[in-house]
Amino acid sequence: MSDRDSDGSLDLNQLRTFLAVHRAGSITAGARLVGLSQPTVTAQLQALEKRLEQRLFERLPRGVAPTAAAAELAARIAEPLDALNAVAGWSTPAESLPQPPVRLAGPAEILAVQALPALASLVARGVRLTVTAGLSEDLLAGLRAGQYDLVMSTVRPRGRTVVAEPLSDEEFVLVAAPAVAERIDTEQLRAEGPAALAGIPLVSYAADLPILRRYWRHVFGIRLTAEAAVVVSDLRAVAAAVAAGAGLSVLPRYLCAPQLDSGTLVTLLDPPDPPINTGFLVRRPGTAPRPHVDLVHSHLRAVSRTW
Repeated sequence: MSDRDSDGSLDLNQLRTFLAVHRAGSITAGARLVGLSQPTVTAQLQALEKRLEQRLFERLPRGVAPTAAAAELAARIAEPLDALNAVAGWSTPAESLPQPPVRLAGPAEILAVQALPALASLVARGVRLTVTAGLSEDLLAGLRAGQYDLVMSTVRPRGRTVVAEPLSDEEFVLVAAPAVAERIDTEQLRAEGPAALAGIPLVSYAADLPILRRYWRHVFGIRLTAEAAVVVSDLRAVAAAVAAGAGLSVLPRYLCAPQLDSGTLVTLLDPPDPPINTGFLVRRPGTAPRPHVDLVHSHLRAVSRTW
């Protein structure tokens, strides 16, 4: 097979195969999407790489990761090639193909408290999930490399290689156990700020106190310079330590809502303009042939209105 068609253009079959592998995240799954054998797909990808003089995929222990050149090529060809496939009738309906697991990633607390309970109903409909927890920046890098299908991120991603949609806003609240709150003069706290919190230990999920520092800057207008008495890299553990009386912390309201309802945690301050952080649902463009990815995406978008 020639690397180019007779008119000098790139081979459309190779581009179609490339796009399938890029979307599926592996040569095996991509081969199923286009109805070819794995050796044929490998040969077509090698021919395309030779023609373009660029490496398109790096092999991973499971699947492949697209290079920057592959991400750029996919962004250029996805929409026109999908339109051509629809006209030519090349594509096997994706709904009739075995669907690989949806690779979802996000912060551990959001996955545990919001995402997984919301997605449980989809499992009964045949959706399979492979879920990875981590820091947003690391997960976004993995998304760009093709390791994930969807990422729930607490930071807005930069660049054009991914598409981010606002998912929900999380409000941060200053909390403590009732016994600790009794030691704090809340009137003084409202009038004079954090001087009223002197002597109360701080509990944080990171040593540099990122959420606490943001709250101090946004609500009190000052820089927090204290050190944490307890550092634990899971906000659920932070909530548990604070509820047990270890000190005070700042937490997303959604995360500590059960403890606030039960009274095991209380808010120390209700500012008129609390700190808010927007979460995003992020995906790579051009994932139309993945019905289960689209289903998880749309379901998370729908249920996030209730968060």
